Amino acid sequence: RAVTDRSVDPGITAGAALLDLVDATFTGSTGRLDAARRTVIDSVGYEGLVDAAAVFATFEMMNRIADATGIPVGRGRLAATRDLRDAAGVTLPPSH
Repeated sequence: RAVTDRSVDPGITAGAALLDLVDATFTGSTGRLDAARRTVIDSVGYEGLVDAAAVFATFEMMNRIADATGIPVGRGRLAATRDLRDAAGVTLPPSH
């Protein structure tokens, strides 16, 4: 819930700072990204920033591979993720 509603505490160390880092990465704003990096480093150290970036990059890579290979989303997964997809504004092609 914290991903789509910033008033919800993510419940992890530096959770809000990590969410800001992800948002800044997607926006491409250099100033915002630099500030988010500094906040993460202040919260969890440089090693924590590197770990967070590695996790973020791995998820991005996995999604790109899945998209590129056309891996279908199963009916069970579609049902289980409906609320999350709706909250995030994710729409699927008509074939799903």
